[in-house]
Amino acid sequence: MSISSSGTTRGKVTAWALWDWASAAFNAVVTTFVFSVYIVNSDFFGPDANTNFGYTMTAAGIIVAIIAPVMGQSVDRSGKRRSLITLTTTITILATAGLALVRPEESYLWLGLLLLAIGNIAFDTGSVVYNAMLTDISTPQNRGKISGIGWGLGYVGGIVLMLILYLGIIGPEVGWFGVTSDDGMKIRMSMVLCAVWTLIFSLPLMRTASDTVPKTTEKVGIIGSYKLLFASIARLWRKDRSLVYFLGSSALYRDGLAGVFSFGGVIAAKAFGFSDDEVLVFGIAANLVAGIATITFGYADDYFGSRPVILFSLTSMVTLGLLIFFLHDAGTIVFWICGLLLCVFVGPTQSSSRTYLARIIPAGEESEIFGLYATTGRAVSFLSPFLYSTAITIGATALDITKDEAAYFGILGIVVVLLAGFLTFFLIKPERKNRDNVAAFEE
Repeated sequence: MSISSSGTTRGKVTAWALWDWASAAFNAVVTTFVFSVYIVNSDFFGPDANTNFGYTMTAAGIIVAIIAPVMGQSVDRSGKRRSLITLTTTITILATAGLALVRPEESYLWLGLLLLAIGNIAFDTGSVVYNAMLTDISTPQNRGKISGIGWGLGYVGGIVLMLILYLGIIGPEVGWFGVTSDDGMKIRMSMVLCAVWTLIFSLPLMRTASDTVPKTTEKVGIIGSYKLLFASIARLWRKDRSLVYFLGSSALYRDGLAGVFSFGGVIAAKAFGFSDDEVLVFGIAANLVAGIATITFGYADDYFGSRPVILFSLTSMVTLGLLIFFLHDAGTIVFWICGLLLCVFVGPTQSSSRTYLARIIPAGEESEIFGLYATTGRAVSFLSPFLYSTAITIGATALDITKDEAAYFGILGIVVVLLAGFLTFFLIKPERKNRDNVAAFEE
């Protein structure tokens, strides 16, 4: 393999970035725009399918929040990155393939939700290791570029895969292999192709990833791992409380950002009556505008700073979420406009948050703080799904309507999380532009 002038191996960078391309199958198709829409169909899986979906994702988020700090520290100590990324990716592939068994009958609801939860837990914990690998294949001078390649491939992969599924299986009356909509076969066959897609494009990383040198052979259990985590936060609290406020605030609104994509397809289908085809087309458009916006807002971040970009984006998303709620009776045009505009601000907020943190981290503490950033981001990953389902339940009870009819209330749960992140952001002091840190850690 050829080595670039920056000291990184091109083949390893390609293999690493292809994992993001592979992840589009689970991120975009399974959990957002195809299977999630299928599993909440009340005609197939009963009137409580939508809220049960949200609560199942809540449980998965809680499990991730519990094990992520332990797993992250364990991998740092043992150095077994290749082993763990292989294990978690394999579980994600098997869970995705298993979704093909979920027939459109109420008795299959919990099988589908269980497999979704297992896939989410495996994928999210694998992402912890995947993100940590960035330091293995990059230098401070090219880290932002390499990270951006992976991020961009994730969006592009989603577009390509959804186009393939739409043109080959879901869109035509009779798709590839003679597949029709009978017995949910279009969705079920799509899950098989998603599993194959993930396997093919994640294999390069599973084959080329390297373990790192173990830092220690000492065993630290769950309680010990959390003691170390809280000790790090306590030290940071004494040293720079603004940084702690940022970790808390960003954890909240980043969970809201995840909620926008996780439940976007479900809200389109349940609250606005989008067909499966329309949801998939919306997903393609959403990934396209998110990718373009992330690149465009990067220039705004450099010019205006990260703080204005974050605050403007969060303000816009809260406003658009409220418009979706109050204007839901106006029909699909509302979600096409406001929903796509919501997607415009997801990527820029994520990107600018990392840049903001890079600018306020004290020199020499980058690795520790970015580790806390990853951990706190998962610590509240149950909030959006919990509030999504709870808002629907409250709306249905208050208005004496069915949960399907109250589906549009779900957006309010996500708005609450975004608003909480927005309000707590004002506790944070303005950024200082430490350009050395930005070069090293902007992703």
